[in-house]
Amino acid sequence: MIEDVDRIMAVMASAFDPTWGEAWNRRQVEDALAFGNCHYFLISAQGTPAQDGEEAAGFSLSRTGYEEEELLLLAVSPEYRRLGLGRSILNALRLAAAGRGARRLLLEMRRGNPAQSLYSAFGFYQIGERKEYYRTPGAGRIDALTFACDIG
Repeated sequence: MIEDVDRIMAVMASAFDPTWGEAWNRRQVEDALAFGNCHYFLISAQGTPAQDGEEAAGFSLSRTGYEEEELLLLAVSPEYRRLGLGRSILNALRLAAAGRGARRLLLEMRRGNPAQSLYSAFGFYQIGERKEYYRTPGAGRIDALTFACDIG
């Protein structure tokens, strides 16, 4: 498990723009996984589940709730983007979440997040909005958008 958190943190360090402060720190990841209802998936550069000792090209971190699975984080290292790994991660998440009894996936992101095109192409649709929820680098505010994707 420690090695897997190391691989998650390595991808996170390269994948998230520090301007937005969206990356989690190690303690946040470890605490989430300690609850037992959080799950992670590591993907290799070849698009298969990353094996022990193999470099991870991307990951997802999600939380299971009653008939729902919330995608907390999804990241692909910049050098592996545009290869279909994000879609592969979402496919793996959908299958795993369905196996845990989820009927839909949820996620929240800041307005203008470039990952929105990936999520929309996968079948996520907007279900909510939180006005001025996130702080911007310039001390302004930006909306949070909530999306869902039906499983099944």
